[in-house]
Amino acid sequence: MISDLVDLRDVALTPAERSVTSAVVERLIRTAPEWVDDTAWQARARSQSCHLPVRLLEAIRSFRYDGGLSGRLSVTNLPIDVASLPGTPNEADSVERSVTVPAALAMLLGLQLGEVIAYRDEKQGAMVQNVVPVRSLARSQSNGGSVPLEFHTENAFHPDRPHYVGLLCLRPAHEGQVGTRVASIRRALPLIDDASRAILHEDRFVTAAPPSFRLASRSAPRPVLEGSTDDPDLCVDFHATTALDEPAARALARLREALMEVRADLVLSPGDMVFLDNRLVVHGRVGFQPRYDGSDRWLHRVFVHLDSRRTRPRRIDNGSVLV
Repeated sequence: MISDLVDLRDVALTPAERSVTSAVVERLIRTAPEWVDDTAWQARARSQSCHLPVRLLEAIRSFRYDGGLSGRLSVTNLPIDVASLPGTPNEADSVERSVTVPAALAMLLGLQLGEVIAYRDEKQGAMVQNVVPVRSLARSQSNGGSVPLEFHTENAFHPDRPHYVGLLCLRPAHEGQVGTRVASIRRALPLIDDASRAILHEDRFVTAAPPSFRLASRSAPRPVLEGSTDDPDLCVDFHATTALDEPAARALARLREALMEVRADLVLSPGDMVFLDNRLVVHGRVGFQPRYDGSDRWLHRVFVHLDSRRTRPRRIDNGSVLV
């Protein structure tokens, strides 16, 4: 039962654990090929991820078993040297293909949780993607925008959406004002009436692809809540999901209200990484004012799947990129 669940403990690495993690990263950085998208490098990273500190591995394994009430896990004090970072990128579709310390960290933790994947039609199929403000996208509902970003399940329109989303902070926002806004269906569900819940479980909603895919595509009619009625999965994008009738629209509005009531704002610092269970949690962003001068907020993003066999027909050359 949901009432029996508790939030998972976040992990703050000790100095000794940070040193162990740094040593694992350094071994990967010195190992050819020097590209995170290369399958040979990914195989080495998958192996090396087993050498991360035991307490960190235990927390990741526990989160994989169950995301708790909040549906998220935070790891702090990861070894990122802010002084050595280049300026924050500010171009559209920015990705990180080189094996840098932050990119290696994002991959190592993601590969312990599951398999890091990407989509051919989004961000050029790169494993590690940059979440940065882009001037030309400032008013868009995208990771490059700076207006408030609506609550959404990552790639909600897609039949192979990620099971988890990982966000690693390289550079914080100015004055720490930008929060990654999150809300868990496990917290929101008790606030939704039974009639609305029943409607949300029916095939009365469609969801369009996000701007990053540049596709005129949308899902078939489907429910917003799936699975167990007392502990459902959530799949919605409040910017891109449309109800097919008026009662469904009212139920969708009630769901958003409930999620807003239980929301939490996460302000990440350099070396903080948060994993979100994409089946339990929607996320968004508060609005902010970028400077576009190389000092803006900079996150690395990775997507994680649990079952590679299920997506084999849609993965290019049995790799990590989905068509």
